[in-house]
Amino acid sequence: MNFWDKVTGSDITNEYKAFEKRAKKLPVDYQVAWEKIKANLWPHSDFTGRNLMPILDGVLGLLEETATDGQSVQEVLGDDITGFCLALVGEEGAKNYRDKWREQLNNNIARKLGK
Repeated sequence: MNFWDKVTGSDITNEYKAFEKRAKKLPVDYQVAWEKIKANLWPHSDFTGRNLMPILDGVLGLLEETATDGQSVQEVLGDDITGFCLALVGEEGAKNYRDKWREQLNNNIARKLGK
């Protein structure tokens, strides 16, 4: 990845388009689950979304493998897709905007207090 791609975000755009092409090859119920997963993961993105790309790649790989094995979405993800996504971002350490702002505020206060 060169500097220009990183600044403009075209590398992320290309990667995301590749994810969508891969997702279109999945069965319909997997595609619905993919849309729900994306909707639940995006609030945990940083400003660019770069922190979610490895997570999305891993989830899509899981969906592709289980679809080829003939398993249903419920067998793989369970009924609680939101809980599945929260577990993913918790393990990966992805923070949402509120977490980042809280950390920034705490750092600013600590700096002002001289700690």
